[in-house]
Amino acid sequence: MNGTKKILHELYSHDITEEEAYLKLREQPFEDIGYAKVDLHRKIRQGFSEVIYGAGKTPSQISGIIDVMKSHGQKTILITRLSQESADELKRIGCDVDYHPDARAAVYGGIPKPEGSGFILVATGGTSDIPVAEEAALTAETLGNRVKRLYDVGVAGLHRVLSHVDDVMSASVIVAVAGMEGALASVLGGLADCPVIAVPTSVGYGASFGGVSALLAMLNSCASGVSVVNIDNGFGAGYLASMINRIRTEGETRP
Repeated sequence: MNGTKKILHELYSHDITEEEAYLKLREQPFEDIGYAKVDLHRKIRQGFSEVIYGAGKTPSQISGIIDVMKSHGQKTILITRLSQESADELKRIGCDVDYHPDARAAVYGGIPKPEGSGFILVATGGTSDIPVAEEAALTAETLGNRVKRLYDVGVAGLHRVLSHVDDVMSASVIVAVAGMEGALASVLGGLADCPVIAVPTSVGYGASFGGVSALLAMLNSCASGVSVVNIDNGFGAGYLASMINRIRTEGETRP
């Protein structure tokens, strides 16, 4: 039961007065713990609770934020851009997170059971793109989605992705992760009848300009239905894919 529902239940059961309920609701939107203002209403506004961005935060700060979120009923908490060292320190101070090194992220409270009938397909151009793809996949799974992974299917060997065309055509939404020239998103966009979220990565040689080349190529995709997130932003892609999958699976059944 989330915080607002709990307050309403207490009011209905006459466990608290109207004045007490009003005060609690005023205090509900966020909790100020000095170094962070933890957003407690995000799930009500957006459908998903706040995610912790781990880079630049100390393990003790992350643990403090997790404690606040737990105390307000959040069961699953995602921490992105977290180092192995920080994850180890979190465990040492009693915060039992499950670290996923490929995604450079951790989950507190376990990954929930997938909801709905649709699935998100996360594909990469090459093996070097997997860290960004895993961030997207883990984000989508933590938000309650079924995810299929299709790695190393770039355009240098187009037959590799064509051998998985059934998955491409039955996905509710596709996340296409690629560096170099970023052509994978256009290929998948031309095969699929669902939205494609393109994620340029900073993988590539000098003229790739740290992912800018892939970013511009994806922005100029001639395939319809392709949108683009920022360079290396696997989290943003996984989050958006989850929102799309949730909408699509509410009104239709897909394999």
